[in-house]
Amino acid sequence: MLYIKFKSDKIRHCKQGEAISPSYIKLLHTICIVVTTGLFILSAFTSAFAEKVYVVERERERLAVIENGAISGEIENLGNLNHATVKFNKNFMYVISRDGYLSQIDTDSDSLLRQVKAGKSGIGFIFIDDMVAVANYDPHDVVILDGSLNTLKKIKTNSKNVGIKSWERFLIFALMDKDEIWVLDSKKNFEVHKTIRNAGGTPFDALMSENKYIVGLFNEGSVGMLDAKTMNYSRRDLRRGEGEAVFKIPHFGTWGVYKDSAFIPAVGERRLHIVDINSFRHSGYIDLIGLPVFAAISPDGRYIAVNYSGDKEDFLTVVDAKSKKVLNDIKAGKRIMHIRFSGDSRRLYLSSYFDNTVRVFDTNEWKVLDEITVPTPSGIFILPDEF
Repeated sequence: MLYIKFKSDKIRHCKQGEAISPSYIKLLHTICIVVTTGLFILSAFTSAFAEKVYVVERERERLAVIENGAISGEIENLGNLNHATVKFNKNFMYVISRDGYLSQIDTDSDSLLRQVKAGKSGIGFIFIDDMVAVANYDPHDVVILDGSLNTLKKIKTNSKNVGIKSWERFLIFALMDKDEIWVLDSKKNFEVHKTIRNAGGTPFDALMSENKYIVGLFNEGSVGMLDAKTMNYSRRDLRRGEGEAVFKIPHFGTWGVYKDSAFIPAVGERRLHIVDINSFRHSGYIDLIGLPVFAAISPDGRYIAVNYSGDKEDFLTVVDAKSKKVLNDIKAGKRIMHIRFSGDSRRLYLSSYFDNTVRVFDTNEWKVLDEITVPTPSGIFILPDEF
């Protein structure tokens, strides 16, 4: 049965098989068009702004919360957020500040639940089992905390500690001042399972690719690779052909990694280097207009977006990931600090520091969809879909 309400407030009732007048059919057709169009517009709007986005307010010790294309709130008193790290785990968001404050935030209410001083200086942390492990520069230790941020253990290393990662039961990190890598066993109260000495000159940062712990050796233009399954360690030079190493290792967070390829912003060069993430053989490079900072790859692997320092810090470059060709150089804002693709690859968020603005780009035509005012914006983080 079908019921349509008219202005007279009477209900017209048509049973199956009854003849329907042409005017009634025309009315139904109009209603269908209006409803369908409305649902399409609502669906497009919801899809465009469905995600919750957190943006570091670099000079204000806050995170801005963006929902539906506008700031819905701010989370305050998070410490010095220069080079802050934000991660999500089990319905919570965690933030560590440059001055060592570790904060736990409820992502439903966006309220600060707990905060502890995990060290004086440290920007690295990771989750392992139901615990949080923090790598500190100062003091020289690694701190293990429970889910309520109570300290369970402090592991002294006599070194600045970097590149902290986890794999199954193992906690892995590098000792910057001692050229070592330590592997701790979480099932044995974080006892040292393996120590790799003489790992290479000045371990600087690390990434985890499946079971491979890859650590950058800043003073050597090379990387070390630890297989977490076998605990075998090897060194890989980053060279172009048979020549000398052509770049130092920046923070791995600036790399774009998709499947077996890493797109690495060169230090002091206007290009991205392309390296096989398994063999670390250099396979080419992409020339750019400036000195790259971040190379972000869309989740669908279609695009690489690059921002810059120096004379091109106002530009965004878009690269076709398949052809490795530059598609567009866009003047996108005054000092672009960070870039992040949406989970569905349909949008790119960027923070323009001197414009106090977060811009949202459509990745089909690379036009601005929205602009949101955020004071001194820096890092951009998107709440995962499973939250």
